Order: sequence, then C-alpha cells, then structure tokens
Amino acid sequence: MSAFDARDLLDCYAQGVFPMADARDDARVFLVDPERRGVIPLDRFHVSRRLARTVRGDPFEVRVDTAFHAVVLECAASGPGRTETWINRPIEELYLQLHRLGHAHSVECWQDGELAGGLYGVSLRGAFFGESMFSRRRDASKVALVHLVARLIAGGYVLLDAQFMTEHLRQFGALEILRTEYHRRLSEALQVEADFYGVGAAAGVAGSTAGFGAGSALGGGDAALGAGGAVVAGGSSSTLGAGGLAAGGRGAAAATTGGALALQLIAQAS
Repeated sequence: MSAFDARDLLDCYAQGVFPMADARDDARVFLVDPERRGVIPLDRFHVSRRLARTVRGDPFEVRVDTAFHAVVLECAASGPGRTETWINRPIEELYLQLHRLGHAHSVECWQDGELAGGLYGVSLRGAFFGESMFSRRRDASKVALVHLVARLIAGGYVLLDAQFMTEHLRQFGALEILRTEYHRRLSEALQVEADFYGVGAAAGVAGSTAGFGAGSALGGGDAALGAGGAVVAGGSSSTLGAGGLAAGGRGAAAATTGGALALQLIAQAS
C-alpha cells in the first residue's frame, strides 16, 4: 500500500475533512470532520476602525509564498498560552508537499527584514481552508488576514473555512454552521474555478472606487486561520497591487497600493 501523500490529503479536503495531531512530537495523524464548522463569509468580513487605520498605514510589507515553510514552523512553535500544537512533523511535510503542488500558500507580513507574522492554508478550486496564523508584532496576523480576504474576493473564491469557531473569529464575522450545511457550501465551492492572483484584474476596478466603511470591532489575539493561493515559482513575491501582475500572471511583483486597496475590495464585496 502506498503512503498517504499530499494528493490523498487534497481528496480529504474535498470531502470536508482535515488533519490534526495531538502534539508536535506525536507522529500520529487523524482526520477531523466536526459536527459544527466555523466559516467566514467573504461578503460579511468585519474590520474594526482601529484595524482599518493600521491596514491603511501599511506597517508591513505583505508578501505571498516567499517563506511558506517558515510560516508553518512559526505556527507550529509553542508560545504564550499555547504549550502544544496540532502541527506535527508528518503534517508539516504534507503541507510542504501541497505547497510544491501549488495548493498550500502563505501570506506573510515583513518588517525591517524580519517575518513579523502571517498565516497559511490550503486552496482547492473555490474554497480556501484556513490552517493557522501567528504574530511576532502587533496586528501582523490580522493585517495578513485582511490581505488574504481581499485576495480571495478578487480571485472569485466563495468559501473561507475557519475550521473551528472561536469568539475571536466571531468578531471578524465568522459563523458556526452544521456539518451538513458546510458540506453543501463546500460542494458548491468545488464547482467554482478561483484564482488567487485574480487580484490584478480586480485592482483596476477597485482603483476607480473610493471609500471604505469600517465594520464591527475586531478583538485581539490569534486564531487557527490560514491563507492561500497559487504557488509563486522560485519564491518571489506578489503584493496586492493596482498595477496587476506581469505577463504570465505568476511570481511577479505588482505595483502595490497596499492596505487601502485591500480594504476597498472588501468593502465592495459587502
């Protein structure tokens, strides 16, 4: 019997289940299909006024897929309030395989040449499955999440799976739905062809529209929530930008308008 690999894991995601482990040093992997599932509706994503000001100020350089493994390792590390992690080494390796296949992606916030925060997850057609996020500096993971949501909206995604519901995620507009409803939404999302780098085309539309209406309050702290898109060949970056991507559509750095554009895309979807 062949070993369980990344393509097998993609099949699991398509069926609505995802991997977990009890601890970093526990090699066992089990698959989870919760009775209740957390999702973040992309047309009801909430951004507080304070966070909106931070995002507009562009305190971080936001990159995609330039340090995927580093983001996974940061998410797997223990920290204050988190002595154990569900990301063990077999799961880490599976996500690295998915990344090489173009189905697992990171959104990263860099500051002064250092990785300040970020998130990662799995992309499959019109669904994005959030996995984990981390911060080393204030608001870094939240800024990454805002940029993720903007990219998903621009790329035509219809489902952002947050896995388990938390009070923190509820403040972004997350909902808890029953397994049957989740599987219905997933089935619909798998019929959609989405493009993480579709932000280039959407930027031209967003650039002609001004304004952003701030949403409800956003709480502090991090959550198990990830980001994704298409793999960037050679590890180059693609920032959210009004200029779009260079010919070929992958791996090119875009002229960026940063956080203001991300907020416009989110506002237009609401």
